[in-house]
Amino acid sequence: IVVAQQTAADLTAAQLLQRFVRESTGATLPLLHDVTPRKGDILIGASDTAGLAEDGFRLRTQEGVLRISSGGDKGAVYGVMTLLERYLGLDYFAAGVYELDRNPTVTLPAMDFAENPAFRYRQSQGYGMAQDSVYRLALRLEEPRDIFAGGLWVHTFNSLLPASVYGAEHPEYYSFINGERRPGRASQWCLTNDELFELAAAKVDSIFRANPGMNIISISQNDSNFTYCRCEECEKVNQYEGAPSGNYIRFLNKLAERFPDKEFSTLAYLFTMQPPKHVKPLPNVNIMLCDIDCDREVPLTDNASGREFIEAMEGWAALSDNIFVWDYGINFDNMVAPFPNFPILKPNIGLFRRNHATMHFSQIGGSYGGDFSEMRTYVVAKLMWNPDQDTDSLMLRFMRGYYGPAAPYIYQYEKLLEGALLAGGQRLWIYDSPVSHKDGMLNAACRKRYGELFDCAERAVAGDSVLLRRVRLTRLPLMYSNLEIARTTADKDLGAVVSELDAFEKYVTQFGVKTLNERNNSPQEYCRLYRKRYLPAENSNLALGARIVWIDAPAEKYRASGEKTLTDGLFGGASFVESWTGWEGKDGAFVVDLGRDVTFSTVETDFLHQLGQWILLPRSVRYSVSSDNADWTPFGQVEFPEDQSVPVKFVPAAVTAAQPVRARYVKVEIEGVKTCPPWHYGVGCPCWFFLDEVTVK
Repeated sequence: IVVAQQTAADLTAAQLLQRFVRESTGATLPLLHDVTPRKGDILIGASDTAGLAEDGFRLRTQEGVLRISSGGDKGAVYGVMTLLERYLGLDYFAAGVYELDRNPTVTLPAMDFAENPAFRYRQSQGYGMAQDSVYRLALRLEEPRDIFAGGLWVHTFNSLLPASVYGAEHPEYYSFINGERRPGRASQWCLTNDELFELAAAKVDSIFRANPGMNIISISQNDSNFTYCRCEECEKVNQYEGAPSGNYIRFLNKLAERFPDKEFSTLAYLFTMQPPKHVKPLPNVNIMLCDIDCDREVPLTDNASGREFIEAMEGWAALSDNIFVWDYGINFDNMVAPFPNFPILKPNIGLFRRNHATMHFSQIGGSYGGDFSEMRTYVVAKLMWNPDQDTDSLMLRFMRGYYGPAAPYIYQYEKLLEGALLAGGQRLWIYDSPVSHKDGMLNAACRKRYGELFDCAERAVAGDSVLLRRVRLTRLPLMYSNLEIARTTADKDLGAVVSELDAFEKYVTQFGVKTLNERNNSPQEYCRLYRKRYLPAENSNLALGARIVWIDAPAEKYRASGEKTLTDGLFGGASFVESWTGWEGKDGAFVVDLGRDVTFSTVETDFLHQLGQWILLPRSVRYSVSSDNADWTPFGQVEFPEDQSVPVKFVPAAVTAAQPVRARYVKVEIEGVKTCPPWHYGVGCPCWFFLDEVTVK
């Protein structure tokens, strides 16, 4: 192996070739530098680069020498990986999990071919990349730290100019929302403020100077929606450009002019998704376009939410050839839940390529224990390099290598899920709940069949502890779905539920699964709460089935369901999309009609804390009681301390009287926070509180 130039990428390529040839054949090829290659040698760093793009490569035999040429960056590494895959049978499935032909002799044919990636930058997620550096190289994936100066990748406003540093003295740097300046860690910048621009430009200059050789940085809005500035000057631009994105592109263009040899990436996300009418991004302004609000059961071309995104994408493509698409491919609220979106990956990635995307991030939430985490990383990585590959072929290749004899059963399971999703007519989205699909792809008959397939898969690998562990890890989403649907069902086999819960807890603990969702709720905590919350010894709730009469009603879409779910005896789960009743930006009040006078001593309500969805605990809840729905006697009140923690929580508010009371009606009055505080993502905008069960005992 002859290394022509001692660049980091060429040396890595040579070392990888040496390692896997040795593993395959037992022979160690020497690494040489500064020598003329002879017949039979492999030359890394050849100069045959015509037509090669960044990360592209050419493999060409000439006069008995195999020459590997690079178009730049990691081209030589990817050329070596392709050589190993085609002629030594290397296929990487997960961290430390790969297959490789074992032969004492390797014969390479004459060859002359080149490859360029579909996207110059390809990013995904997979827990294994932190465990095995070769795994990431084999899948040809990159990470923000590879190219973004100072680690500034997305949502960087507050990292660059923290509101905690500048907000008190310079509130004018931050968004004007609902009548006042709102400095906060999720507030946006006032982009028409010249003083702020100069401060940001100076910060950018210092970051580039501290990171020589890195030429791109993200100057992008904080992670929030509706929090852009509406001051008089900003609003003029918003109106003229027809979208808040106009102010952002004007600001980024000024930076791009100030630093013409650098590249500036900014988000087209939520309130900036739509392109401006007039201003065009300069060539060194990179548009990171995000499809966060789109459904995932069909390709983006085939549903209304996707077509809205496509309209925005086509608008940006008319303005720029420098587009970075951020696509979402997992359920963030329930990562350990089925998410059968594999059929839409190829058509969507092809769509991005056709619309001038040169960089791509497929955010698949590849956490350990998540739904097909390893296969998602594998498939999207292959498709981002070459979107013309067949998704099913990639899935089968992965399953055969990763699950062995269990592969046919797991493939059937995934294909049945995909079909049942479409037949069920239910949308698939990134904050989904298994409960949403209990009459569709997760109905009882489907889940029974899925379980039978997993039983077959486990039997097929029963003698191999490694493969059996992989199968059981892959079964967790089905087990979790069974538990989630069971907690919403009044008529259930408690013994079967307890058995499933015990098995689920055993596996997540044994396998070391750390989280169920992006809020970092642990599966062990889920199991503990499940026993306490959803498996009552007996239901002595006097409000069970009681009538609800609204005083200050919830949001319109929750009114009809809330009249039933507040007293149905079933507690809501971690996803606000089922069982919960929500109020936005206001207080709430209602009366619970118990139907007759009864004696009780405790009233309790149950609230959801989920900051990522702008769901905050209320300030307080107050109870009063009456026998005639006219004269009311105070029963008690609960105050809630402010809670800035990220994990999802269920927070009860119980009052127990010193002496039992007798009444028919219970009034519940909730004082909401109403407006998101400065520390929250939605600073200055209306926030929610969500309530589920009312308990009277």
